[in-house]
Amino acid sequence: MSGVQVLLSTYNGERYIRQQLDSIIEQTYPNIVILIRDDGSTDSTIPVIESYMESYPGKIRLILGGNKGVVRSFMELLQASDSVYDYYCFCDQDDIWLPDKVQRSVSKIGVKDQPTMFFTSTQMVDHRLNKLNIWPTPPLRQPSFNNALIQNIAVGATITINKKARELLIQKQVDDSALLMHDWWAYLCLSALGEVLYDAEPSILYRQHENNVVGGNVSRWEIVGKKWASFRKHKGKRLLVRQAQEFSKHYSHLLDAHKQEQLQWFLASRPSLLQRYQYLKKCKLYRQSSLEQRLFQILIMIGYI
Repeated sequence: MSGVQVLLSTYNGERYIRQQLDSIIEQTYPNIVILIRDDGSTDSTIPVIESYMESYPGKIRLILGGNKGVVRSFMELLQASDSVYDYYCFCDQDDIWLPDKVQRSVSKIGVKDQPTMFFTSTQMVDHRLNKLNIWPTPPLRQPSFNNALIQNIAVGATITINKKARELLIQKQVDDSALLMHDWWAYLCLSALGEVLYDAEPSILYRQHENNVVGGNVSRWEIVGKKWASFRKHKGKRLLVRQAQEFSKHYSHLLDAHKQEQLQWFLASRPSLLQRYQYLKKCKLYRQSSLEQRLFQILIMIGYI
């Protein structure tokens, strides 16, 4: 039986952490251990975890860390993960895993010689676990590097990677301040240099709170509005470009000709309106919806990206 290590980052999660841990422990797949990094909790999260460690000896290992934020916490978890396992699952503190989540993930990935990542849609729920909608909304266009450069569709809490993928993600000393999110980075790297598999059937109950960006019943127009506001707010920071530059620094030499071309075109300077128009004529990058694709094109034309 192949082993699975769950990588769970916690921060002031006392309200829901028990339900999450129970849903992992009760998985139909038997050979699972949990590695937790706490990101400086000040509530009772740590005592709750310690009580589970007493109840399930050898099942849970806890790393006590300073408050570094979700991206750095997960990157440290990857570095601290144990190389003996065949699969690794990212995990948030406030969701609930469906009973066969791990079994499905392991079955979908199988035994592969290349870095492989599997993710699913989610069943979004409110704080009382009332069902909202499925997100990302199926069907999705094929996950690919051309999508990953400008959009993340992989919900981190659904992601499972194999040993080869873990090795790829930890082999470089990455500036994690350049990463938009840990799950986006995994999607970018593995769509470029491995295989990304997607299943529209949800594997988790994805709990939504008041301030969640995605939101349970948010329309596409509202999502686009939020993204437009975010791009305007961060205009000078060029966050998409910065993440792509960090990827290029470490991995561009491993890309095939098409991916190398699309990456370099995306990173190239486009000071004039004509250059931006010419870029869009040859650009193969895409977002999932036609509305968001049009927003991407507008942002290129006005020089925000």
